[in-house]
Amino acid sequence: MRDIDDQVLVEGTEEPVYEHFLSKGWTDGLPIIAPTIERVEAFLAEATVAADEVIGVIPPQWAALTAQKLAVNAVMAGCKPEYTPVLVAAIKAMCEPVFNLYGVQATTNPVGPMLVVNGPVGRRIGLKADTGALGPGWRANVTIGRAIRLVLTNVGGGSPGNMDRATQGMPGKLFFCFAENEEASPWEPFHIEKGYSADTSTVTVIGASGSLNLIDQGSLDAEGLLKTFASALSVIGTNNIYFGGDPVLLISPEHADTLSKGGLKKRDVKEYLFDSACTPIERFSRDNVENVLKKRRPHLFEKGMPGCIRPIDKPDDLIVLVVGGPGKHSVFVPTFGVNRSVTRIIS
Repeated sequence: MRDIDDQVLVEGTEEPVYEHFLSKGWTDGLPIIAPTIERVEAFLAEATVAADEVIGVIPPQWAALTAQKLAVNAVMAGCKPEYTPVLVAAIKAMCEPVFNLYGVQATTNPVGPMLVVNGPVGRRIGLKADTGALGPGWRANVTIGRAIRLVLTNVGGGSPGNMDRATQGMPGKLFFCFAENEEASPWEPFHIEKGYSADTSTVTVIGASGSLNLIDQGSLDAEGLLKTFASALSVIGTNNIYFGGDPVLLISPEHADTLSKGGLKKRDVKEYLFDSACTPIERFSRDNVENVLKKRRPHLFEKGMPGCIRPIDKPDDLIVLVVGGPGKHSVFVPTFGVNRSVTRIIS
């Protein structure tokens, strides 16, 4: 086997290809589909994108991602060509300065891009939004998320242990992609909340730092359920406590139904959690107050020592989505905090 410019010649079956790519650090550790010239060209033809079109410049190597390089990684991940518009929009969103992709790629935090799709495209390409939406088992969810990871590694240079300095890493770095369960939500979908029309498709990229299951099978009213949610948002040690940002609450349809029947709109949920998810300042160590909070969130101390610390600076910083199927489980997703989510239209 030998490398020739941007092409790699490997004799034999798929196994030697996988072993070669693994030795070069070009995979996520899982087996790949060999990105042969024929497969990449067929992918580009069906995706109707020009091979030399530049999608974005990916840090920390600041390398140009062309449609051809995107296709190579998408083929490796197992994507269908019809997923390309989602991939393109997601990458363009991640390249916006406010997302701070360089920071996401090179931090010791266990952060990776989480993709949330709204609008008709999710249904059209089979993105899972209900039971098991966070995976595993769904081709579109898994392979779109995986293709993003391969691009960040192979084009951006964010390889684990090298530029990716995450202390422990996170399974969500492999893939973290799903659609909002708009049909099961009692509230307006996220993209409509952001000002887009119902028939517009969007993807939102979020710097996710893991997920926490919130089981509440006992609360029969909205107030009891919100107390459970508030306790999760108040946990000391999340990046949001020390940086702020826009953490995410993935509410199951059953929990959303409880809140809605209690007369609450999405805005009411955000305002309640803004007021209630506030950790008393005395629970923080003195060193964390003096050396971390005062330096990273100085605005909280402008009027003296605050009584408590919130993970968000205003109610709308909290992203609320309805995701999943039957079951009284919701999910709290803390975020990197040193960045903000970005939403883009899927063309």
